[in-house]
Amino acid sequence: MTNYSTAPLAKSNWNADAARHLLTRAGFGGTPAQIDALTAMGMDRAVDYLLNFDATPAAAINESDFDKDVRKPLTTEARSLVQQARQAGNEAALAQYQALRNEQDGIDRKQMQEIQKWWLRRLIETGRPLEEKMTLFWHGHFATGYRTIEDSYHMFQQNQLFRSHAVGNFADLVLRILRNPAMLKYLDNDESRKGRPNENLARELMELFVLGEGHGYTEDDIKEGARALTGFTFVDDEFQFAPNNHDGESKTILGQTGNWDGDDFARIILSRRETSEFLCGKLYRFFVNDSPGMPDAKCKSFASALAAELRKQQYELKPVLRLVFRSQHFYDAANRGSTIKSPTQLIVQTIRELGTPPRELATLNAAGDLMGQSLFMPPNVKGWDGGQSWINTSTYFVRQNLAVYLITGLRPDAFDWDADLAKWDTTPLERAIAARTNGDVSKESDALLDLVLALDATEVRRTQFRNSVKTLGGPLTQARLVAALCLVTAMPEYQLC
Repeated sequence: MTNYSTAPLAKSNWNADAARHLLTRAGFGGTPAQIDALTAMGMDRAVDYLLNFDATPAAAINESDFDKDVRKPLTTEARSLVQQARQAGNEAALAQYQALRNEQDGIDRKQMQEIQKWWLRRLIETGRPLEEKMTLFWHGHFATGYRTIEDSYHMFQQNQLFRSHAVGNFADLVLRILRNPAMLKYLDNDESRKGRPNENLARELMELFVLGEGHGYTEDDIKEGARALTGFTFVDDEFQFAPNNHDGESKTILGQTGNWDGDDFARIILSRRETSEFLCGKLYRFFVNDSPGMPDAKCKSFASALAAELRKQQYELKPVLRLVFRSQHFYDAANRGSTIKSPTQLIVQTIRELGTPPRELATLNAAGDLMGQSLFMPPNVKGWDGGQSWINTSTYFVRQNLAVYLITGLRPDAFDWDADLAKWDTTPLERAIAARTNGDVSKESDALLDLVLALDATEVRRTQFRNSVKTLGGPLTQARLVAALCLVTAMPEYQLC
């Protein structure tokens, strides 16, 4: 029977399997040695170690690594010259300007590819996995896409915003997202002004970011919220409030009347009970169980407890996550192996868990795109649907090929002589298997399944795997271990975490 309690997991139930579950959900998995270290800490210290990641050194982030001026706006003088050329019908001057614009487009697209690789490398190498896991969560929650924004540096800025508020205060993050150039551009608020308010940002703030679709607001509330957000715009890389474009007259939002601006609008909707319930529902699906309809009626008491804690803590996220990661419900058997790995989770966890080389980052990003998750390019403002939408006949084939590529260096679209056969030291994994078998070769196949799969394989599948391993003709070392892993990662269970 499923345990829905928020009470802490009993110390006697804390073991390597529980530690592995925590590190996979609160991060991207880890090596057997890392799992053992987390196990030795005990649950409370392990949870705090992941949550209080500021104590762990992180790779420096230098904003100067990327060119913020690729999309630098035209100067007043340059805009005047372009306008004069249009009025005079000077096609040569306009063509010169367009050629410059096209050159900037190409440079910016290349920089976006470099930023994609930069973040993927950070996901793989970070010693602060929860920080990057929450950065990924916010990227899907406050979804904006490069193809609409067409400014790579603004996407980089937004990624930094999500990281700096990874486990911080949700209300503060909402206020800052209303000042974020990428969001303002993506939802057209830079074009919103008194008398002609654009409703996109107000609508998505209510429907997708704070309250949840249909939760206690009307179309009139959206229209009034849009009026409150007029004047919220940006110049180059910085937020700017344009008072001449702001509608300073009285507005009524969710029954409250006043000369509201964007901050007031955010404050009003954040005060609603629906906010905590909506956000905690998303956190539940992201960290606990993303099966269809979750959290369902049976999980209502657990989800409600999270929402109550979020309200009590005035939207501070860390106490809520601590409640989740220590709870009996989080570690319940029904929630282990219940979540389908996102493409990013699949890529990063395979590398971090097995210790394979990352191979070529551009190839991994291309594979992520084929599997339905291209970083910085969510499909729409709703972000990625996740769950079962990650798996279909096409993406499953790519998922299998991705694992084989990471394990062997062989790409399905390349000849063998193009293979990235970077040496992979399988010794740590071999030692982990040996530690679980006491030298009994007949137990190696089961030990490998236990190390790699989040969901226990059925006895039928275990028997099939044992028989396949026997044909390899020896202990699971080097080439035989590589072959066995190619079989394991092809199992449906490998897609779960």
